[in-house]
Amino acid sequence: MCVPGCHQVVMQRLSRRGFFMGLGGTAAAAAGTSGVAPPAAAQGSIDFSRAVDLTHPLTEDFPTFFGEPQLEIEELVTYAEDGFNGNRWHLDEHTGTHIDAPFHFSPDGPGPADIPAEQLVVPFVVVDVRAQAEEDPAYQLTPADIAAWESAHGALPEGCCVAMNSGWARHVDSDRFRNVDGDGIMQFPGFHVEATDMLMSERNAVGIAVDTLSLDHGPSQDFAVHYSWLPSGRWGLEAVANLDEVPAAGAILVVGAPKVVGASGGPSRLIALV
Repeated sequence: MCVPGCHQVVMQRLSRRGFFMGLGGTAAAAAGTSGVAPPAAAQGSIDFSRAVDLTHPLTEDFPTFFGEPQLEIEELVTYAEDGFNGNRWHLDEHTGTHIDAPFHFSPDGPGPADIPAEQLVVPFVVVDVRAQAEEDPAYQLTPADIAAWESAHGALPEGCCVAMNSGWARHVDSDRFRNVDGDGIMQFPGFHVEATDMLMSERNAVGIAVDTLSLDHGPSQDFAVHYSWLPSGRWGLEAVANLDEVPAAGAILVVGAPKVVGASGGPSRLIALV
């Protein structure tokens, strides 16, 4: 399985105003075997006034899904002794703000190195479910939430990434981020599989993003979203930061995914152009 590269990106102008021109292009091979049509980050030019960093700083004690540290930095050389600094990272791929590539939950899907660059610069949609998550910490974003967004902002853009803003990023420095209850079950928000099914069958999204530790909500035992969304050739982003600083519509997301051959994902630098 592969995610087809469906149009060419022609960078004619690079500046703080008008980052891309002509990011459209024609769709080659339509949707290929994955069913993912090419994103349309813009028609004409993209104007933006600021870049919002959606990436949490990654430290050795960053909270993880399984509760154990997933990053260790080993000092190899130092400027004081060797004239330069260098470290070795001992790192689990799915740590901190990171991308889940299709290969993460499929036997032969593309890894992050295989995702075409034009599918990593996409329209960015932020669905606000903070009120729902405040009442239900294990809330699941539903098709009704997407429909409500469209009622306010119009149809989802072609080839977009849909982000869930549950307000959970504010808990990243506390035990509330994992939010383990008395039965040892994590309680945090995520996508409902009916919502991601809608984004695949009735819309044309290429990515989803959450401000929590998993695309599925914390109590999930079957990881239904992971097992349906990722094998379709689409990608997901977890532990996203600063969604409150991005408008519901109109931003462009730039995903700095690691180009490591054979990886199933990895820490990524995410930038929203607003």
